Amino acid sequence: MRIFPIITAAIVCAALFLLVFQREKLMAFAAGDVADVAAVPTVATGDATDDTGERKVSVLAQRSTAQQIDSAILARGRTEAARQVDVKSETSGLVVSEPLRRGAYVTQGQALCVLDEGTRQAQLKEAESRLIEAKGRLPEAESRLVEARARLVEAEINGTAAMKLNEGGFASETRVAGATAAVESARAGVNSASSGVSAAAAGIWSAEAALEQATRDIERLTLTAPFDGLLETDTAELGALLQPGASCATVIQLDPIKLVGFLAESDVDKVSVGAMAQARLASGGETVGRVTFLSRSADPLTRTFRVEVTVGNEGLNIRDGQTAELMIGTAGKPAHLLPASALTLDDNGRLGIRVVNAEMRAEFMPVTLQRDTVDGVWLEGLPETVDVIVVGQEFVIDGVAVTPTYKDVGQ
Repeated sequence: MRIFPIITAAIVCAALFLLVFQREKLMAFAAGDVADVAAVPTVATGDATDDTGERKVSVLAQRSTAQQIDSAILARGRTEAARQVDVKSETSGLVVSEPLRRGAYVTQGQALCVLDEGTRQAQLKEAESRLIEAKGRLPEAESRLVEARARLVEAEINGTAAMKLNEGGFASETRVAGATAAVESARAGVNSASSGVSAAAAGIWSAEAALEQATRDIERLTLTAPFDGLLETDTAELGALLQPGASCATVIQLDPIKLVGFLAESDVDKVSVGAMAQARLASGGETVGRVTFLSRSADPLTRTFRVEVTVGNEGLNIRDGQTAELMIGTAGKPAHLLPASALTLDDNGRLGIRVVNAEMRAEFMPVTLQRDTVDGVWLEGLPETVDVIVVGQEFVIDGVAVTPTYKDVGQ
């Protein structure tokens, strides 16, 4: 039986026991808090002793001052066409135009589908004729109204004269009654003539409406692009019958294009409309734009808020539906740029750093990691100025006296 592996295992177990379960006593021993500290060689530990005999640990520190940096929120999403319209027919007819193929670029007002006129030109001429006829009836009706009003005036004069003669005994009651009847008949004629004028005007309005409908129906025979964009589908095939509501083609606008992301509840208040945003596509391309929309209502399933960033896409290199990673700028915060090696954990597992306080003792400070860069890590939660232990932080605990040697930031 070999005894050396057993002895080696026992030594390793003892060392691990001291490091894990007796760490504080071991560090205190290293700091010189035990009676036989003098037996520890100062050359091996790099420690020093002050006038009171307290052991001090030599560490390398860096004096850091907070800087105001821009922060950003990461959101994952996709690209989305700024506009997408399914151009549909408003009337029925056979397609008489050659189809345009998907992917073709179209401009606003360009014809996509042209339908057969059929009898619509004849209906248009008929409506024009009815309008001319209706307009011709109006002067006749107005003349009848003028004539009826003149007869009413004449009848009223005759009635007044008959009443006065009757009062003087020169006209009989029969004459007065006849004059009164003539006045009422003239009034009825005026009302009838007025109705005739109204009917003639209504006929004109009806004819104009029919003409407008016939004109609009002919205009609807040509289906045009509502805006500049690309055809996402082929236009309707030659000879196809389109009914009202049938699709002619789908047009999408990709310049500008929207980048759609979704923010968590904890991040939505940090973003505002107009903020700058940078996007990285799955294809490797990058683009920059501004936030143009921030939802006020959360998605009922994911509890996230929709955010839209509008960017230029002149070359149409960005396609609809691509995966995108958005970095949305937020208000700047003070942070310290420190080497990642300065980070450590306390006994509770909190991420932080150890600093040299005013009493020249080691002190643990928890931090929040804001950003990781090639030059170091940006940390939040620290005072304006702080002396950070960058070498030796793992060999001291809170309250241990230290002798710092300051490192030049440029090194």
